[in-house]
Amino acid sequence: MSITATDEDRELKARHRSMWGLGNYTAVATEVIASLGPILVDAAGVSGGHRVLDVAAGAGNVAIPAARLGADVVASDLSPDLLARGKAMAEAAGLSLEWEEADAEALPYGDASFDVVLSCVGVMFAPHHRPAADELVRVTKPGGTVGLISWTPEGFIGQMFAAMKPFAPPPPPGAQPPPLWGSEAHVEELFGDRVSIRRMERHVLDVPVFASGAEFRDYFKANYGPTIVTYRHIADDAGRVAELDAALADLADQRLAAGSMEWEYLLVVVERG
Repeated sequence: MSITATDEDRELKARHRSMWGLGNYTAVATEVIASLGPILVDAAGVSGGHRVLDVAAGAGNVAIPAARLGADVVASDLSPDLLARGKAMAEAAGLSLEWEEADAEALPYGDASFDVVLSCVGVMFAPHHRPAADELVRVTKPGGTVGLISWTPEGFIGQMFAAMKPFAPPPPPGAQPPPLWGSEAHVEELFGDRVSIRRMERHVLDVPVFASGAEFRDYFKANYGPTIVTYRHIADDAGRVAELDAALADLADQRLAAGSMEWEYLLVVVERG
């Protein structure tokens, strides 16, 4: 039986759903990069009364801060496990928002449904960048805001993915590297003249969490889905595992200074025409 493009896409999305359910990405979001969500919410000018969509929301790093401001928030993600964790955290904080399973490349929302559409190191992991960008624009109202934070190719997380690439499973045909979303030229090409740029700035996130490169490596081996998948791919080759262990620890050690690391990201805020 021949495999159709739809079958291949469903298999790819199933792998992504499984990957982000591995380990404990919620720990990464709340213990390491928690400040990024409020930064994006503030940069996008979210306020009470706004209808807000958080795309590839994970456990709500953006959705929960937006809801705290009184916005009407929908948190969407491919992973039901992450959504369940986010919903539990929101309920514990006394916040009410919608949690919905959705594919960033085919959002189940009508055209021009939201005042603000946001994604914090989330939509960048959708394998096909063009349809994901098209969906961000489509569901945003004319005059509305799209706000993104993405890791840059040159920053620490971009370099971590580069270090893992020789050890990782080969990407499927047509899939694009996530850190491309951290390239100004790539984002401008994806959105084109459909939006006007308000802000496009590189910043660094201070990460005073890890005392050594080995501590960083072991934390990501235990908690971060893409790293877990990479190690599983080479699990039967002790030499390759040791090589990747050294590469990740060395990369982190190079970026550590006085007990802290700087992780570069691109902040993008645009207005839909």
